[in-house]
Amino acid sequence: MRNLALIGLLLTSACSMNPRLDVPPPPVQQSFPQASPAEAASAAAIDWRTMFRDPRLQALIELALANNRDLRVSTLNVEAARAQFRVARAAQLPQVDANGSYLRQRSPTAAATAGFGGGVSTDPNTPSGFEFQQYSANAALTSFELDLFGKLRSQSQAAFERYLATDEGQQAARISLIGSVVDAYLSERLADEQLKLIERTLADWRASLDIARRRHQARQASGLDLAQAEGQAQQAEADLAAAQRSLSQATNALQLLVGSPIPAGLPAPMALMDQPIITQLPAGLPSDLIANRPDIRQAEHELVAANADVGAARAAFFPSLSITGLFGFTSLSFDQLFKSDNRTWSFTPQITQPIFRGGSLRAQLDVAKIQKQVAVANYEKAIQSAFREVADGLAGRATFARQQDALRKARDAAVKRAELSALRYRAGVDGRLELLDAQRSRYAVEQTLLELRRQELSSAAGLYRALGGGAEPKPAR
Repeated sequence: MRNLALIGLLLTSACSMNPRLDVPPPPVQQSFPQASPAEAASAAAIDWRTMFRDPRLQALIELALANNRDLRVSTLNVEAARAQFRVARAAQLPQVDANGSYLRQRSPTAAATAGFGGGVSTDPNTPSGFEFQQYSANAALTSFELDLFGKLRSQSQAAFERYLATDEGQQAARISLIGSVVDAYLSERLADEQLKLIERTLADWRASLDIARRRHQARQASGLDLAQAEGQAQQAEADLAAAQRSLSQATNALQLLVGSPIPAGLPAPMALMDQPIITQLPAGLPSDLIANRPDIRQAEHELVAANADVGAARAAFFPSLSITGLFGFTSLSFDQLFKSDNRTWSFTPQITQPIFRGGSLRAQLDVAKIQKQVAVANYEKAIQSAFREVADGLAGRATFARQQDALRKARDAAVKRAELSALRYRAGVDGRLELLDAQRSRYAVEQTLLELRRQELSSAAGLYRALGGGAEPKPAR
């Protein structure tokens, strides 16, 4: 009992060689550009179903969360890191093994009597050798290291922090996946709506080409007008093929993210202009990013782990004390094995002090210190990257609405001009060139408006992702 009490005292008195960790302050401004200091709390608390209310998009996100292979790999990495932590923690505990053995051995008489002055007997009745058997049963404590200077504790802490970092990485992968599905869905909607726009435009231009042919046959229009109409229709044909290719590629990209074939029974998609995505999101303060962004929390856990690695490398310079013990029974007959007279035991404490390792311990400490500096830089970079992403999203929040309003007015003017030009062309007041220019302007501005709407929605989704929205709620540790 006194020995056990001594071991417990040594375990509890183990010191730590971890250096003091001062987490650097965020290397960014105190507030976001284009954001009011009195702005509401960060939108990270908004559930993704509230943010993205298109039923089809919600169904696609749920499918991706269930089937995406990258997210599945990140989840398995969390489980692997948790198992690695259990391995490191187990090194702090004694390892006890039980074993049993049976030995049967024969030795010749000459070998058994060698050194005792005896010779080889010539008596035919003398046995030619000796045979014996032995049974043993033991419980062994195998090289249990007393963590006097906290090396094992530091290694266990590093493994635990890396497990937490991997867990946060899985949350970051989840947020990224939601954002990627939204972007891919918006790209698919854009390709689909642009295809429909081109089909409508091609139908109009084919009708205009038919008019130009009839006017040319009636000698009311020149061959130049007819050539312009044919070139315009052929350009729309080329645009149609490109739009069909873009739609197929966008659908393929979305299906890859979803991780399975897209079911046929999903809700019908909503038009880009009708998408109920929240575009005016509150950003909060930069300090909120540290609490809300899993990638920043991941970098912080990596920093703590690197600091623990320095402590483990420091502790390697000091003596290590290990204990090997054995208790059991040994007997020549099995029925007498567990009698008290047949008890055996051994107790072997061993202390090891590094003397010469060719500089390897110093090199390992230098490596650990450098890796800690790398972790500090990665932590600061994660904060700066997050700040930049939020700032980009706020720039979009402040400008997309004004740009769309101006472009809608330009679209209305282009539609009115195209309609008036068509009437004047049919009446013979204007030439084909004026009508061609008006139709192309209308076509271009309508395509630009669709692209701008997709950019606005994508920017809003990016701001939501940058603020840390979309993470899975977790119970308190």
